[in-house]
Amino acid sequence: MSGKAAPVTLSAEEKKTLENTANSRTAPYRKVQRARIILLAAEGMTNTAIAQEVGLQRSMVVQWRQRFNAERLAGMEDRPRPGKPRQYSDADRLRVIEMACNQKPDGETHWSVRTLAKASGIGRDTVHQILRQANLKPHRVGSFSMSTDPDFAAKVVDVVGLYMHPPENAIVLCVDEKTQVQALDRTQPLLPMRPGQIERRTHDYKRNGTIQLYAALEVKAGRVIPRIEERHRSREFIAFMNQLLRAYPSGELHIILDNVKSHDSKEVKEWHKQPRHRRVVFHFIPTYSSWLNLAEVLFNLLQAKALRRGIFTSKQDLVTAIMSYIQKFNEEGRVFRWTKTADLIISSVTSLTRH
Repeated sequence: MSGKAAPVTLSAEEKKTLENTANSRTAPYRKVQRARIILLAAEGMTNTAIAQEVGLQRSMVVQWRQRFNAERLAGMEDRPRPGKPRQYSDADRLRVIEMACNQKPDGETHWSVRTLAKASGIGRDTVHQILRQANLKPHRVGSFSMSTDPDFAAKVVDVVGLYMHPPENAIVLCVDEKTQVQALDRTQPLLPMRPGQIERRTHDYKRNGTIQLYAALEVKAGRVIPRIEERHRSREFIAFMNQLLRAYPSGELHIILDNVKSHDSKEVKEWHKQPRHRRVVFHFIPTYSSWLNLAEVLFNLLQAKALRRGIFTSKQDLVTAIMSYIQKFNEEGRVFRWTKTADLIISSVTSLTRH
């Protein structure tokens, strides 16, 4: 372009439209750049200065400046590109998406790019692009657990209320059992970690018995009371409840627990009727909702930190490892703080399978 660049003048409406585009967080970046070019040109900046400001070559600034002066705002839009026309239409794209979401290939459980391309009559590369753009992943599957408890909402409100607004001067305990904890030993010694090599162990193992771990997590204090048993029945659960009564000799005990039979059996109900046990209040979580019990967080940590990679030559070794971890946990005083309200939980569960 020879000589001085042609000046750019804007009407109030054009300036407002260009400013909205230039400040947009959702508009394509190329359109934001074009709007900035014209606004800077209207302020009297040279093409070279504008190119440096917006990060484009000077020739591109000249082009957009000329197009605006010739066509105004319409000149800022993309023009049809030369080249091979589209082979597949929007209807083809929707057809691929509908097949991927609502149909299955003959004799198979899910689509692959190859089978979907063959069934739809559309090229594999195009099918792959359509799936990627629609964020569809037929090769993947997730899982969910939906409670069928008719009192789901009421129980969620009750349990979450104990976490977030516990009764004054009451003790809230999350009680659960980690059953059939195995004392596993490897058939050969471990090969320890070294630079460039992870720790290794044999894939086969020896079983040295199982135990049942009962645990009560005091929500406010982050303290755990454990009990080891050989079996998992109502009588062992009652024995653990008696242990908790001795550990907390006064005040109400609010016990959050799940719905296994040993928690609500005839023996437990008879035990609960006794006057000295009435200060124990059971709060059952909804069915299929173990995530509502904070004791599950404790068990997950125990499994990851002490059990999964442990070597136990006897049940006593296993018990020692469990008690050592719980002792360390109590010394650290880790408190799990519940933050999600009952309303949010109920709303998210309600919309879980909504399409």
